[in-house]
Amino acid sequence: MYAHGDFCFLFPVVFACQMSAPVEMHSERPLFGGAISSSFPSRLQDVSNVRQVPDHQEVFVDPARDESLIFELLDFKPDVADDASATWFLQDLANEQEAEGGTLIEKSEVFEVPGLRFMTLPAIISTAVGQMGISKGRQGREAQNLVKVYLANVRLKEVNTDVLITAYEPIVINSLSESAGAVGAGIAVAAEQAGCMPMSEVFKLAVSSFKVCNWGLFSAA
Repeated sequence: MYAHGDFCFLFPVVFACQMSAPVEMHSERPLFGGAISSSFPSRLQDVSNVRQVPDHQEVFVDPARDESLIFELLDFKPDVADDASATWFLQDLANEQEAEGGTLIEKSEVFEVPGLRFMTLPAIISTAVGQMGISKGRQGREAQNLVKVYLANVRLKEVNTDVLITAYEPIVINSLSESAGAVGAGIAVAAEQAGCMPMSEVFKLAVSSFKVCNWGLFSAA
């Protein structure tokens, strides 16, 4: 069974609909050549301006805080159940990044999104939040940072696509990590203290504003 409703009802208490202070400048950003759009703070910079990014990804980072937001288009996984997909993708991400000490903090129910549909089937969405030790780039496990990971899986079954929206928020920066040179080692400065929107709110905003503007993007799928 799926629940109907607005994106706001996707999130437990930590993802409340009321945006928390401070309010940060944000705007609608075109993704995948304008075929998709989402809104998030302007401090998150497009990584493709400085290095190559795979065609199926859009990657945005805030170097000053070592935070990132990633949109990814994947082939639909029919063998993964809808009510387990967000946690499955979160675990898959942890395996891919050789993360350690992974902990599932919370997960949502599965919700239908009537306003996001192609032909007959509305999209469905679920979320999961975890915490894990992740190394930057090619650094080894001795340089792992403790990171909170927010993941949403938007399932577009009519076009055989699983969309992932993933936000990374460092909790503790390892002194051996390359991140330490940019943001400093130790416990990360709280977003509110830095005058920034918390990544939990950035994630919620990006997910709730996610739109498909041109379904032709998926025609080759």
